[in-house]
Amino acid sequence: MSLLRTSIVSLATVAVIVACSGGSQSVGASCTSASSCYPGVTASSIKGTVTCLTQISGGYCTHTCSADSDCCAASGECKSGFKELCAPFESTGTSYCFLSCEAADIQASGAGNMAPDTYCQTYAGASFTCRSTGGGANNKQFCG
Repeated sequence: MSLLRTSIVSLATVAVIVACSGGSQSVGASCTSASSCYPGVTASSIKGTVTCLTQISGGYCTHTCSADSDCCAASGECKSGFKELCAPFESTGTSYCFLSCEAADIQASGAGNMAPDTYCQTYAGASFTCRSTGGGANNKQFCG
């Protein structure tokens, strides 16, 4: 009986680890088209146009925005509750929502002084790093 109980507990632990690993955000989820982004979220409630940024390896689910408050505005849009920011991407002139890895936002998330790359790999996905949006004067740091 003890071996059975140990096996069940071990399987449950593995299931929790698998379920909780990788990205916990809708923003930054892998995609090949915008239609695969934000499952379970009413598209009309998202403040902006849902987009799959294919310039980022594996695709990056996001949406256009004009202010940080546009990010996470829809119910269920931000699964983890971590800070997202609105920033221009690669000097395109179009702003999108990104998971922030700016030091103040990492600290406010409860992750303390976690290194930005570690934060991105923990909360966005194993292959993510903290990088610059490349948006000129409005440049910000995001997980991508």
